[in-house]
Amino acid sequence: MIRVNPYLNFSGDCEEAFEFYRSVFGGEFSDVSRYDEMPDDPNVPSMDPHKIMHIALPVGDGQVLMGSDRPDALGPTSPGDNVQISINPTDGDESRRIFNGLAQGGAITMPYERAFWGADFGMCTDKYGVHWMVNHDPNEST
Repeated sequence: MIRVNPYLNFSGDCEEAFEFYRSVFGGEFSDVSRYDEMPDDPNVPSMDPHKIMHIALPVGDGQVLMGSDRPDALGPTSPGDNVQISINPTDGDESRRIFNGLAQGGAITMPYERAFWGADFGMCTDKYGVHWMVNHDPNEST
């Protein structure tokens, strides 16, 4: 099974935006992580520690609206680059195949590898300019 969810990027007002979305859709956040919760990594651009690294708001049957504040080093967001598609396969081999397929002819933003939160994760932009995130949590495998 594969879940596909929108992932929104903001230039510092992610928390405000998601409070607005929560007022529209209702419900509670299933995850809120801030940049100060990340382990130190010299390869990751610095960010205001209180800004949102990841937030998730369930909005329907298995659907989740997700987002984050884009690190300042990557520049401000603009229409067209502020939306990513998050793919969440439950099979690890399928997840890697999907990531490699989407990255073919495009650009890898973050290599597909084990992330500090325990999932296999990678980001890429396909050859058509669409931004993708592939996340496989081995604890959710079939």
